Amino acid sequence: MQGKRVLLTGGTGGLGLGVTQVVLDRGADLTLTYVKSQEVTRLKQTLSPEDFSRVRFVEIDLLDEKAVEQLVNDMERVDVLIHLVGGFSMGKTHEYDFDDWKQDFDLNLNTTFLACKHCLRKMREQAYGRIVTVGSRGAVEPSGEMAAYCASKAAVVAFTKAIAAETKGTNITANVVLPSIIDTPSNRETMGEENADTWVKPQSLGEVIAFLATDAAKDIRGAAVPVYGSA
Repeated sequence: MQGKRVLLTGGTGGLGLGVTQVVLDRGADLTLTYVKSQEVTRLKQTLSPEDFSRVRFVEIDLLDEKAVEQLVNDMERVDVLIHLVGGFSMGKTHEYDFDDWKQDFDLNLNTTFLACKHCLRKMREQAYGRIVTVGSRGAVEPSGEMAAYCASKAAVVAFTKAIAAETKGTNITANVVLPSIIDTPSNRETMGEENADTWVKPQSLGEVIAFLATDAAKDIRGAAVPVYGSA
């Protein structure tokens, strides 16, 4: 990824902290979106001063289309889009609030649409691009009390495959990873640590994502890659 211009969304979250380091280690020039300044402070604590200085931070609401369009236009190139932004929630369908349902689709699907839409425009102009999105094991193996999450992530998978179909015959690829439980501080707090050694490590998932973003994966398009750890 040396010299590639990468747009990474959600790079300050539990998964993002691992992915950000992998992308930087591979030599990319990184633009990273965030919502709150505390997120940047947390990331700074995990990166070396040299790596931190190589990150361009942009505060943005990824559901604001004009802001997303401006973000992409401000970048000279977008060689790679890695879209990590999303959210997880649980609840029985007959009790689930419609506003919460819509919020799940906003976080998981609609941010993906806007980021991909505007990056694709620039990638088509460049005649080059790599898109990697994040689905979930739940997208292909849905579980009870996770209907909104599983449905919105299944939509991310279908959407990414549709992009791959639209970009056949070009040097643009789109693929999606399907992680199971990711070993993040919030998941340990919520679910306990008893089985954490079987969960997917953020850096491990980051390596898969980074590979899909390289020229070595140029012949992989429309793949939904399971990353389940040992669970």
